[in-house]
Amino acid sequence: MPRTVFLATALLGLVILSSCTEVKPAASAKNEQEQGTIVDLDGLTSRTPSNWKEIPTTQQFRYKVFRIPGEKAEWDAELVIFYFGEGGGGGVEENIKRWKNMFQPPEGKSIDEVTKVSEFKVGEVPVVYVDIRGTYLFRPFPAAPKAEPRKDYRMISVIFRSPKGPYFIRLVGPEVTVSQHQKGFDTWLKNFK
Repeated sequence: MPRTVFLATALLGLVILSSCTEVKPAASAKNEQEQGTIVDLDGLTSRTPSNWKEIPTTQQFRYKVFRIPGEKAEWDAELVIFYFGEGGGGGVEENIKRWKNMFQPPEGKSIDEVTKVSEFKVGEVPVVYVDIRGTYLFRPFPAAPKAEPRKDYRMISVIFRSPKGPYFIRLVGPEVTVSQHQKGFDTWLKNFK
């Protein structure tokens, strides 16, 4: 009889243990933040890579701002989404010219040689994608009298021509950092649905 009681107790213990499951905590705002930020452009959304840090902005026309981490803090890049209102912000050629004027090409090259322009669609939204490399002529604000040259920089600018747009997306920073994050940027852009 003691052996039967022992076996029954052991069997009951195994049944109880096998029915136990790990209880996981409910998703929190912090967990969602670790997954990236959802960005909404005219009802189309895409989640940023998790290592993009959203920076609050109060500047007019800056819809969203993100810090994109470099291997060192001084190598961080910045992503800004500008919105000037429906139909605002100028035409495609005007913006490409302005972006080219924000750079000096490497010695021996023209600005056109270091600028790549492509067009495609994200869903039904036409997109203009501009990629420029060289010395970035940084100005803390557009009308600043003097630019601070920053060598070996890269800028990817996008005109997202949605029905209530356009939205202007600008990723700029050290070339090494922008290159490191280009795949994540491109995936984020193409995932707007």
